[in-house]
Amino acid sequence: MTARLLDDPARGLTAAAHAGDTHCRELTGKAPGRLAGKERRSVGLDGVVVWGDQDVILRCGVASPTATTDPCFEANGVDWVLDERQSSPDRKVIVTFGRTPATQVAVRVQGVRTDEAILELSPLMEGIRKTGRCLDAQ
Repeated sequence: MTARLLDDPARGLTAAAHAGDTHCRELTGKAPGRLAGKERRSVGLDGVVVWGDQDVILRCGVASPTATTDPCFEANGVDWVLDERQSSPDRKVIVTFGRTPATQVAVRVQGVRTDEAILELSPLMEGIRKTGRCLDAQ
């Protein structure tokens, strides 16, 4: 039983508040079978996609970030904010900016290139209307 729990790709994960949104269903339905060299795994949670052993976790339907001093950047026409509060030395947490519902991507630093994952995932956001843009303070 313990081995099964440790191998559960959904362990410790929850669906976001707006995971049932139509945009989230479409986005997760189009998510690739492989991302940054990791296989997609079934998790059975609305709005959640996992690749590898939680190497990359996508959660659609999270709260949209408001004005922030966290660093932001653009990738393939999508604005993203590095959520410094939720990030750790082992995992970067990045959230779309100016799109509702927002999408959060958590990337394990060891073994996955964050930029590669974000570049591959950005086109999935096209179906979510852009309502604002992020301006980096730097």
